[in-house]
Amino acid sequence: MRKVLVATNNRGKVRELAEIFENLKDSLLLPADLGLTLQVAETGQTYAENARLKAVAFARASGLACIGDDSGLEVDALAGAPGLHSARYAGPGTTDADRRAKLIRELRDIHAPRPARFRCVLAVARPDGEVRVFEGACVGEIILEERGVNGFGYDPIFYLPEYQRTMAELPQEVKNRISHRARAAQAALPYLTALLKLGDAESSRRP
Repeated sequence: MRKVLVATNNRGKVRELAEIFENLKDSLLLPADLGLTLQVAETGQTYAENARLKAVAFARASGLACIGDDSGLEVDALAGAPGLHSARYAGPGTTDADRRAKLIRELRDIHAPRPARFRCVLAVARPDGEVRVFEGACVGEIILEERGVNGFGYDPIFYLPEYQRTMAELPQEVKNRISHRARAAQAALPYLTALLKLGDAESSRRP
C-alpha cells in the first residue's frame, strides 16, 4: 500500500486526521516513522503559504506525497488576531493554556457575543512538485471561561451556539464532522484517495 506523510508531530492533529481519514489511516506516516526531524520555518503570509512550505519540504525530504497544514483562530474584536500567530500567541515556550489565558485577558472588556472562526488549510504536495490546497472553516464565538476536556488549543473557549457547547465539549465524532480541520480534510479526501490508487496502479505495472 502506498503511504502519505503527515508533516506534523502534534498529537492532537494526528489523532484528528487519523479519525477523519479512517479509510486511509493505514496509509498515513509521521516524520518520526521515517526518522525525519526537519524543521520548516513558517514564513508565509497566509495559511496556504505555510501549509505549502511544510508539505513541499517534507515531500522532497521523504520522496512521498505529504500533507502539510496551517490553521488559526480569527477573532473579530481583535481584527482577526491571533490568526497566523495562533500557535505563538503567548510567546515562545508557552502552552495551550497560556494562549487561552492571554486571549481571555484580551477580550475581558468585550461584551458577548465575540464572533470568531477557526480556519484550516491542508496542502497535499507530491514529490514531483505538484501541490493541491484544500480549505475549511468553522464559525463560533469566544467565551471567557474554559469548558470541556476534549480537543486541544483554543477548543475549550470556542463556543458553537447551534450546539450550545464549546468545541472541547463535543463528542469526537461530531467535532470530526464540523471542525475547520475536518472540513479541510473532507475536501482533500477524494484527491488523496485517487492519489493513493494511482500510486498502487503505477506500482503494479512495474516489472
